[in-house]
Amino acid sequence: MNVKILGAFGALALLAACSTPADTTSASAAGAGGTMGGAGSVTPGSQEDLVASGNDRVFFATNASALTSDSRGKLDQQAAFLSRYPQDNVQIAGNCDERGTEEFNIALGQRRANSARDYMVARGVAGSRVTTISYGKDRPTALGSDESAWQQNRNAITSVR
Repeated sequence: MNVKILGAFGALALLAACSTPADTTSASAAGAGGTMGGAGSVTPGSQEDLVASGNDRVFFATNASALTSDSRGKLDQQAAFLSRYPQDNVQIAGNCDERGTEEFNIALGQRRANSARDYMVARGVAGSRVTTISYGKDRPTALGSDESAWQQNRNAITSVR
């Protein structure tokens, strides 16, 4: 009996979490100069704003932590984002594909996160605003065991805190 009641409450909680509240941010954001990049009701300076710009992650070659020219361009845009929103701090998470040992991937993920952090600090972002973490291969963004999935999982993802 208790299991059924708990199950019913769980289902209600899930339904409540899925409901969409009335959008009150788009009118206020439009009155404050609109939203960035025509992304709808994205709050400027938010994680959604960073993701909508397409600049929340950079990618790496296999077993590498060196930044590519594309990665440097995206990190330049992240540094510009942080200069526009000085109240924001970020965390950079280094990730790896599923190949290799846990120890190797944790170390490689940390090198990737540090590489991205160091680049942004060199571009004028205060180091105190950027933290890093490595998830190694524990948080894949793409499922699969092929080159396409591996390419997507070799990344450093920036999150607004």
